[in-house]
Parts: sequence; structure tokens; C-alpha cells
Amino acid sequence: MESIDFDVLNTALTWHEQGHRVLLGTVTHTWGSAPRPVGSMMAIRGDGHVRGSVSGGCVEDDLIRRIQDGELDRTLPFGLTYGLTADEAHRFGLPCGGTLEIMMEPVSAQSRIGELLTAVRQGLRVTRTLDLDTGAATIATDSEARQTVLQGRKLIAPYGPRFRLIIIGAAQMSRYVAQFALALDYQVIVCDPREEYLQEWDIPGVELSGEMPDDLLMRLQLDANSAVVTLTHDPKLDDMALIEALKSPAFYIGAIGSRTNNIKRRERLALFDISSAEIDKLHGPVGLFLGARTPPEIAIAILAEMTAIRNGVTISQTHAARTDPLPEASGNGASGGSCAVGEFSK
Repeated sequence: MESIDFDVLNTALTWHEQGHRVLLGTVTHTWGSAPRPVGSMMAIRGDGHVRGSVSGGCVEDDLIRRIQDGELDRTLPFGLTYGLTADEAHRFGLPCGGTLEIMMEPVSAQSRIGELLTAVRQGLRVTRTLDLDTGAATIATDSEARQTVLQGRKLIAPYGPRFRLIIIGAAQMSRYVAQFALALDYQVIVCDPREEYLQEWDIPGVELSGEMPDDLLMRLQLDANSAVVTLTHDPKLDDMALIEALKSPAFYIGAIGSRTNNIKRRERLALFDISSAEIDKLHGPVGLFLGARTPPEIAIAILAEMTAIRNGVTISQTHAARTDPLPEASGNGASGGSCAVGEFSK
């Protein structure tokens, strides 16, 4: 689950428990260009406070006006459609005549949001099914659902653990990678057994570990929502992490260093109980080729490659990392009126 989704659900639950009227909006369908994808959520309070987003702003403004005017005072879920015509889409800020459908759910005890959040905190992948006729939700942990969808009179939405990034090394480069990863909603863990490096760390929101890298990764039990990037330039630390990471289902594993250093690294890894297919999962030099020269630029290249892999984008060799411009912290990859137009019923 993205942390923004967790934040929306947690805020909706908090507002409800405080006695406020709350609607939870979920994008269920889009046509043409739309600013937010299916599954995007927002919570809106009876007095107009909003958390999250379903559009670029105009739809939210309309919903605020309508909930404050009492137009959305319902007890059961209902659908709204925005941008049915090009003129209306323009007024909503929906590009190219885009249209979107939003399911609005009055939050109640039977929404079972608290149960959902507890399951996600426990690292479970869960599916929440909302019955549109009763407003009651059910939570399942054995569903194969992978995307939000309307099926008849039910809204089915999957949720899972947040993506996490484990950074090996707490030097300068790691600071930028961590900051950008936090902005992209990753849970970030920085591991460095060198105490003098950890003592200088001052980026809030990051979990720090002084464990040996391989011990940490074994304890964390890497999954398909995990990424590992090694940034120490010290084979004694980087290789220890890679030996464990490459045997895991982590979706991204990257190592800083020049092409020459990465060839030597692969040769060392081959001496261990790691298959050639597992070694081939290593992104090294790490990051996309962006012509980067500074640590912040290289960090952008690393997160860009991670984002592409996470989104299922195939990266050509043309855009893969090619140079090692910085002696201390590179080797990465980067070279271096009313807007509402209607309601719908499914």
C-alpha cells in the first residue's frame, strides 16, 4: 500500500471516530486522460476538510461545496461521474475530454477500515470488498485481486504492504537516495555497521540499523515489495548484502560502482551459492543514464530506474547506467459554478 493511501484511510477512520461525517471517494473508472489513476482515494469531512486526491483539484473543490451544502448526505455508497462532455471536462481540469467515475462511501463502523489498516501494518496483502447495496465491507487475506474494480454491486480493492528500500551505507549519497525515496512513499531503512557514519545521520523518517548487512536482510525477509541498494564502495559490506538480496524476491537490487568494479563484483558473487540468473538481477552500475555528475543527480537516476522497474517498464541498454563520474559516491548509473455532471449506478 502506498503511504498516501494509508494516510487517507487512517485519516478517514480518525475523523469518523471523532464523530465527523466522512465520505471516502475512490476512482473506479477513467476514460481518456485523467489526472489520477483507478484506485486513487480521498477522504472528505462534512466541514470540507480533505485528505488525498482524485483529480487535479476541481473535482475536489466541487465535492467540498456539495458536502458542505448537504447534497452528499447519504447513508449508502453512491457513484459520481465527472467530465462527460469536453466543456465539462475543461471546467474540471480533466485533460483531453477525460472522464472519471468516483464511488463515494459514507464511512461507518461497517466500513471496517480499522481492521484493514491493522492487517496492512502486519505486512499482509488484503482485499476489501464493499457491498454497494448495504454499505458493509468484508476483509479477505487470500484474494488474488490486484487492482481496484467494480464487479456488479461490489467494489473490490486490494491493499498491501508499503514498498520499502534498504540502503546499505550511510554516507553522502545515501542521504539523497533516502530523501527522494521518502518523497516517493518508500519505507526507508539505512544500514551501516560503521558507528561514525550512523552518528552523523539526521534525515527524519528513516529507520537506522547498525547490524551487518546480511544479518539485517535475513531478519527483514525481503519480499517483492522490497528494494536494496548498496552504496558503501566497500566489498566487505556491499557484497554481504548482495549475496542475501540476490537470493530473495526483491524487485530491485542495485550496486554503486564503475563498470569495471561491477564486473569484478559479479565475478566475486559467482564464487558463492548464487546462480547466474540471480546475479543477472543485479543493476550495476546502478541507475539510469542521465548524464548525472553530482550525488543528488545520481540519486535521481537510481530512483528513476527503481520507479521504471516497479512500474513494469522495460529499460533498454541505451538508458542503463554507463559511467562512474564521482570518485566518492557514484558508480551509479547515471552519467553519471457546479462541476458535478451526474451520478451513476452500477
